[in-house]
Amino acid sequence: MRIVIAGAGEVGTHLAKMLSNEEQDIIVVDKDVNKLYNLDNYNLMTVVGSAVSFDVLKSIKVGAADIFIAVTPQETINVIASSMAKSLGCRKAVARIDNYEFMKPASRKFFSSFGIDALIYPEYLAAQEIMTAIEHTWVRNWFEMLDGQLIVAGVKIRENSRIVGHKLKDLGHISSFMHVNAIKRNREIIIPGGDDDLMANDILYIATTPDNVDAVMEVCGKDKHKVERVLINGGNEIVKQLALLISGKYKVKIMYSDRARCEQLADELPDCNIVHYEAGNNDVLEEEGVEDYDVFAAMGDSSESNILSCIMAKELGMKKTIAQVENLQFINEAENFNIGTIINKKLIASSTIFQMMIDDDTDNAKCLALADAEVAELEVGAGAKVTKALVKDLKLSRDMTIAGMVRSGVGQLVNGDTRLMAGDKVVIFCLSGAIHKIERMFG
Repeated sequence: MRIVIAGAGEVGTHLAKMLSNEEQDIIVVDKDVNKLYNLDNYNLMTVVGSAVSFDVLKSIKVGAADIFIAVTPQETINVIASSMAKSLGCRKAVARIDNYEFMKPASRKFFSSFGIDALIYPEYLAAQEIMTAIEHTWVRNWFEMLDGQLIVAGVKIRENSRIVGHKLKDLGHISSFMHVNAIKRNREIIIPGGDDDLMANDILYIATTPDNVDAVMEVCGKDKHKVERVLINGGNEIVKQLALLISGKYKVKIMYSDRARCEQLADELPDCNIVHYEAGNNDVLEEEGVEDYDVFAAMGDSSESNILSCIMAKELGMKKTIAQVENLQFINEAENFNIGTIINKKLIASSTIFQMMIDDDTDNAKCLALADAEVAELEVGAGAKVTKALVKDLKLSRDMTIAGMVRSGVGQLVNGDTRLMAGDKVVIFCLSGAIHKIERMFG
């Protein structure tokens, strides 16, 4: 697949690095040569130039590209560049935007008329992720795959879990309603086999069906946490979009150290309580009564400060914390500090775009937003290799597992005695860099 990425900022760089492991033909275009230097050691080509230059686009043969992805910081550049690429023959064009109005159905028709196939709004995607975390407080991650027929949840298990200390192969009583796809332990993702033990403080990535969620919660030693009040620290666009999504369902207080932004948010979010506090006030959580809230989300500009705020909130009795952590190297540390849910908008945006490359239905595109693993939805093609034998006889790579599938509209788990059929829609969990190799087995 030939992929052109316009913009070597946060999202573009992460996406390029992720795709460089996938044996794809990747070209990254940016006017800033210093940003492109960060990609020198990856398996891709960089081009210094403007994404809205016909000469530049023609020089890289954008017309032969399977997908053109414009993710520069400038919304207008992204829209124009995507439209230009499509006019030159690119098969699919995707543009990053920063205006929710453009996501409305009527606006999408307008952009489609310019040849733009999909729009990506990272801040809105992140807000949706946080809303999901608030709705499902007992998990680290929650993804509804295949139109909600299959659930993939990241759950941290502790000593009180009935499955701690057991090998997977000895847990036959749970195999009918849950499938452990992966284990994150000490910063490492493991695709487990039957002889792997489940240990306290492991983060398990579990597949199940909607009717078995309560059973999974019980064996993991979790309980439901009713949410009525949400406290948010921060004032960025993610906070605004989150407040618009949840303020009708929960009582929301937003506290921020920028007075002008607080005044702006007060006008835009009349249903929320907006509080200004002085920067550097380390006692603000106590002063605002964090113990009276059910969820605390730290959404400031500093990953370190967000992590610290969540630790302090936990010490003050908060059960569920959410932290925006944009520094990828801090994600593992945040998980070790027992931060409930980690939000990284470039991971979320990159994952969404990534799924678009293997799924033409961009409205349903979703890919698990993890730093070192990938989950994707695939449809089994006629004559695919995976239809030739039972799953246990396919000799699948150790870096992947089949989480579950939908057949005839019904979600179900997959075990060794399952035989996949053409038309089955499956969810695959694999280590980073393996998805396109796996895709060929299913196509």
